[in-house]
Amino acid sequence: MITVGVEEEYVLVDPTTFLPLPRAEEVRAAAGLGSWADEGEVQNELLQAQVEVATPICTDLEEVGGHLLRLRHAVGAAAEDSGCRIAASATAPLKDVEPVPVTQKLRYLKMREEARRLVDEQLINGMHVHVAVPDREMGVAVLNRLRVWLPTLLAMSANSPLWDGHDTGFASWRTIVFGRWPVSGPPPCFTGLADYEQRADALLESGVIADRGQLYWQARLSERYPTVEVRCLDVQLEATDAVLLAGIARALVSTAIAEEKAGAPPVVCSPELLQAANWHAARHGLNSTLVDPDGRSRSAGDVLCMLMRHIGPALEEAGDQREVGALLHRLLQQGTPADRQRRALADGGMPGLCSLITAEAATR
Repeated sequence: MITVGVEEEYVLVDPTTFLPLPRAEEVRAAAGLGSWADEGEVQNELLQAQVEVATPICTDLEEVGGHLLRLRHAVGAAAEDSGCRIAASATAPLKDVEPVPVTQKLRYLKMREEARRLVDEQLINGMHVHVAVPDREMGVAVLNRLRVWLPTLLAMSANSPLWDGHDTGFASWRTIVFGRWPVSGPPPCFTGLADYEQRADALLESGVIADRGQLYWQARLSERYPTVEVRCLDVQLEATDAVLLAGIARALVSTAIAEEKAGAPPVVCSPELLQAANWHAARHGLNSTLVDPDGRSRSAGDVLCMLMRHIGPALEEAGDQREVGALLHRLLQQGTPADRQRRALADGGMPGLCSLITAEAATR
């Protein structure tokens, strides 16, 4: 069984004003000292109003969901004890006039020195899925086959329609904000591991990026773990939303490995078309067309059907077909998290929206 792990980022908000609160260190320390989370499972992020959690290595989706709920509740309880709430939204609902302080780590301080406005506006939260691969060579082959499905995954995950209290018109504004960094968006197609390493080294030698952590491609090889890291996803409103995407990401990796071993040629998509497809997915989510892996415009429903046919055998082999199918049906019924955010804002204003995005981790 191919193992999987999930990382989630949350923003800390004031329960009354809904503005970001820089209390990450207090929350992280309190969550790590409790009985529901180990210290290493809760980490600081770039800004002091953000925290990140990481599940252990999981073999099935039930484990993924259980760990995410456990960590959300642990961090949620620690946040409430620190006078704030965690919000599972990929953009902060509001932002203050003064920027949120940067976490006091040398790497983050250097980033702010190099790109102050970008760091000040990095109030965005993603979900990263780590899927195990046999080796880095196979990992590169997986990236080449996975890249054409990243816009579809992005559209499904969209959970950031607002910026500073206003509707951006985008389903995933996080994608647009993140896209301003020098190395971002869908990864290029590589000829092999040597090509991947050479390109990464060239970017480092250019001085434009400081380390491989700034290879912000939407899918990349992890430098810490023997995994491919899928990074195109907005953080999800609920753990069950995250389970769906983790299951699909694992099935895509499993399918890519099987195709590579069978010698099937990968689908090739030009970088400019893939970038355009990615922007379109960020703009509309599932409420319009999507660009399929062959570069054709199709209804979102048709592309999701293509995706399920593509990964069907891998889902069945992992025992995930029924759960992923049920969760996908739920997504199509309820809409993306961005759709649900917009409905909550229309029905209850900013209090209604913040109730939605903080609900699952609330403990009182």
